[in-house]
Amino acid sequence: MDIDKKISIIKRNTVEIVTEEELRSLLSGGGRLRGYIGFEPSGIFHIGWLIWGYKFKDLVDVDIEMILYAATWHAWINDKLGGRIELIRAAAKHVVRVLEALGVNMARVKVVYSDELVNKMSYWEKVLRIAKNASLSRVKRALTIMGRRADEAELDFSKLIYPLMQVADIFEMDLDIALGGIDQRKAHMLARDVAEKLGFKKPVAIHTPLLPSLKGISKMASEGMEIDEMMSEIKMSKSRPDEALFIIDDDETIRRKIRGAYCPPKEVENNPILHIAKYIVFGQGEKKLTIVRKPEYGGSIDVYNYSELEAVYRDGKLHPLDLKNAIADELIKIIKPIREALYSEKDLWMELGEIEKSVTR
Repeated sequence: MDIDKKISIIKRNTVEIVTEEELRSLLSGGGRLRGYIGFEPSGIFHIGWLIWGYKFKDLVDVDIEMILYAATWHAWINDKLGGRIELIRAAAKHVVRVLEALGVNMARVKVVYSDELVNKMSYWEKVLRIAKNASLSRVKRALTIMGRRADEAELDFSKLIYPLMQVADIFEMDLDIALGGIDQRKAHMLARDVAEKLGFKKPVAIHTPLLPSLKGISKMASEGMEIDEMMSEIKMSKSRPDEALFIIDDDETIRRKIRGAYCPPKEVENNPILHIAKYIVFGQGEKKLTIVRKPEYGGSIDVYNYSELEAVYRDGKLHPLDLKNAIADELIKIIKPIREALYSEKDLWMELGEIEKSVTR
């Protein structure tokens, strides 16, 4: 595969690459590149994570050596799952099975738990060296990477250690590429800035979009919001289960949640159903999407990419309910084999039940 083709695949459905020129230079160097995605095991995999799951698969497919990093200590610092480390570790396990079900060749992926890194003296040395080269205000601003406000560190100092650890993760694993949602940008930019001061590799940052909550957010409601506040407000979250779709949801639950989702006629911005269509249904490229309609409503139509679907919807040629029904059908096709793969492992499925109770309790 030539470099232009690799970059085209890597860029697909990303918000930004910092920087594309650096990425091209790395790919042209001829050596094997190492990248990672770090995730907080904080609950059950929801469909918003499928966006980075597909991108992780893209990076594996273009022959980048990828690390799946389970940030268990980070989740503990962030008070996830009641701070129960055994549940946090259980939550990490099912992510591997989800990626396998998505078609990721896990034989080519290294799975690393943060427990491995925190046992190294070199890791904590990096944390301190990063701290000496970052201001308190910069670290506080970076707390949004963990869904926290800067003032929350006033009550729990450990929160301030989290961004330093996330940057140290990148350096300790000697990474060329850091993959994450756009909400992780501040940590990645801190890593890039500090790398120059400390003589570490300056990672290329690849940022994927966030899937909005099923409740959406109107343009009027979003006016005046800071970008970090808006991301926290609109993104799909495990802590708001009625506004999210999970890979253990049954078919009827998927249909019910999609039917109740925000999806105003002709509106494409901040429309969670269209975001699902763009980044998940068409997440791996073009495909045939059939939208079933009764003859009196124009009959069934086929679209083959997201741009076609968006144009039809914006022009008012597609009713929201017809769109919702079609997207629900496609999501069921994607989620059902993942759900069945998890259910086939009874012990894991029971652990997921405990995790679900902990999140919703």
